[in-house]
Amino acid sequence: MGSENVKYEEEYVLNSRGLKLFTCRWLPVNQEPKALVFLCHGYAMESSVSMRVTGTRLAGAGFEVHGVDYEGHGKSFGLLGFVNSFDDVVSDCTDYFTSIAEKKENKKKMRFVMGESMGGAVALLLHRKKPDYWDGAVLSAPMCKIADEMRPNQVVITVLNQLTKIIPTWRIVPTQDIIDVAFREPAVRKEIRENKYCYKGRPRLKTASELLRVSLEIEQRLSEVSLPFLVLHGEEDKVTDISVSRVLYESAASSDKEMKTYPGMWHSLIYGEKTENIDVVFHDIIAWLDDKALYGNSRLENEQKQSNDVAGEDSSDKKQ
Repeated sequence: MGSENVKYEEEYVLNSRGLKLFTCRWLPVNQEPKALVFLCHGYAMESSVSMRVTGTRLAGAGFEVHGVDYEGHGKSFGLLGFVNSFDDVVSDCTDYFTSIAEKKENKKKMRFVMGESMGGAVALLLHRKKPDYWDGAVLSAPMCKIADEMRPNQVVITVLNQLTKIIPTWRIVPTQDIIDVAFREPAVRKEIRENKYCYKGRPRLKTASELLRVSLEIEQRLSEVSLPFLVLHGEEDKVTDISVSRVLYESAASSDKEMKTYPGMWHSLIYGEKTENIDVVFHDIIAWLDDKALYGNSRLENEQKQSNDVAGEDSSDKKQ
């Protein structure tokens, strides 16, 4: 099933703070979706352009795919590139994704979350917020730890943390140009630089502080991850630390987990690589999702059992 059999739609929704968030979805045409997939994009990125390949490929494979631009990202409202609270980002994603998953027509569909880079951190925090809600996660180069090459030294971090309280939106964090180190293909780098919805330049102080805080917190709590997951990482990644993805795979409490690494590939596996490399990565992602969608759903079975138990208790009470 190709992109001609995929329907694309856009919509704005209000978050709990009254801010407009941009949302989009890719739907398979003339086919009941196999499952729901919810996308979490990376830092400074957005859904409709940089996640378009992902949405189209997954919908073309029969999945219903939903994306949302975080506050301060893409077409959503807020200061571009500014993350005042990572907790707000996670809450916004939880609220929007669950509003889709809880629709009557979707209640019996499996639900997966898929995140790239910072979006991988969002996905893991969505799971922590509702441990039994998600049926699985696809984590592409997840931000479980920022690579040492991308981090300022500790003295600089201490100074920046103090300045964050005074000038949180200023763009003075000394880092490499993430576009040059994250995206292997020059044509993709050019597209990102020309995409007005992608944030360019140095990270804002509070944003950098929140990214560092969250990555350190996630790194320390990897053993708490308990949902089925597939983690993917390029072996030449200079943005997020592949060794921490290995620790995630080894230490997570999940009984159903898989890790794939890709020699020679960079950070952005699903957007920034050569087409033939992206084909390999999506083959692995779709095979994993197909396997999960095909072989039952313990969450749905448990919910149905609980529903039957409640119905049985109600019936027994009425007879008495």
